[in-house]
Amino acid sequence: MIRCQCSRDLKIFTCNANRPLAEKIAKHLGRELGALRVDRFADGEVDVQVLESVRGADCYIVQPTCTPVNENLMELLITIDAMRRASAGRITAIIPYYGYARADRKSGPRVPITSKLVANLLANAGADRVMSMDLHAGQIQGFFDVPVDHLRARGVFLDYFLKSKPKDLVVVSPDVGGVERARKFAARMEAGLVIIDKRRPKANEAVVYNIIGDVKDKTVIIVDDIVDTAGTLTVVASKLKETGAKKIYAVCTHGVLSRDGVDKIERSSIEKIFITDTIPEDKRKQSEKIHVLTISHIFADAILRNHDGRSISEMFK
Repeated sequence: MIRCQCSRDLKIFTCNANRPLAEKIAKHLGRELGALRVDRFADGEVDVQVLESVRGADCYIVQPTCTPVNENLMELLITIDAMRRASAGRITAIIPYYGYARADRKSGPRVPITSKLVANLLANAGADRVMSMDLHAGQIQGFFDVPVDHLRARGVFLDYFLKSKPKDLVVVSPDVGGVERARKFAARMEAGLVIIDKRRPKANEAVVYNIIGDVKDKTVIIVDDIVDTAGTLTVVASKLKETGAKKIYAVCTHGVLSRDGVDKIERSSIEKIFITDTIPEDKRKQSEKIHVLTISHIFADAILRNHDGRSISEMFK
């Protein structure tokens, strides 16, 4: 249990997206979740009521905007509004998985930048601060007009692999955009770095053109932030195996695993994939190849540091 030093009241609330994670965070902080009702009217509209006083309190709302994305986003926005109108002292949106993160630029003509739209909605609803884990692109922080704490899950994966570091290890970035993420992971593991030259002819489909680096007779860890349909991950793993990789592991912070993602992983050459509980577990993730690590202690520490006015960046040194 982590103890706070600030005299201002700290309250943890959760909507419906990932209650188990919120309960773990609250347990780390030695607190019970705040009383909040998030329901639906007969026509499907979101009905929210804060069931305890939050006047002047430091309030944290845990709600990843995962599937169903729009339902969970509306729950969060309306809960923030309810807190603001109840005179909460400060409202922090804890968004472990930030939905619409992949729509972070104009990838074609006449398309929206939905990440920016969602950032505007959160700020306008009344959020004073946002905490999220492994945003898909660093520039998303700049979309907000309120402070953003960008937390990293890298430590939980490193803790696992450093206990029994594989021999002849290389870390693989599945695309050019993830090179910085993979490089930092490789540096901590004292391993080599391999980059995949990949193209996307259309959404959720990937073609590997080149492997930059040597994977022959190596143990490989593919490092990424999101595994959605697992199309890219399994295509990359197959290409690595063809090129001579001995064993293939993967670490992905956000296990979206939509459509037949779990089946693809089961049929793939991946030995094991490690994800976190930013998104709640369900029957789709019941596979011996999928191992879930908790990031609840990271959020608990960040909440406490923020509440006490201490540095959050020191957590990752």
